[in-house]
Amino acid sequence: MRKKEKFKRVEEFVMRMKEVHEKAEVVLRKSQEEMKKYANRKRSGVEEYQVEDWVLLSMKDLKYQMKKR
Repeated sequence: MRKKEKFKRVEEFVMRMKEVHEKAEVVLRKSQEEMKKYANRKRSGVEEYQVEDWVLLSMKDLKYQMKKR
């Protein structure tokens, strides 16, 4: 009789955890969609380049070292 009671409590706990997990998934999905919407709000279209197009590159963040001769 005690075992059945323990299993019943375990089953209730598992069901409660599944419900919490499902609710968390819904909230996270909604949050992700909102973040995506705000992140994409100020983005502009991407320029597409063709082979042999000339482009200018910024070197301000490029780290390089001069080799000593």
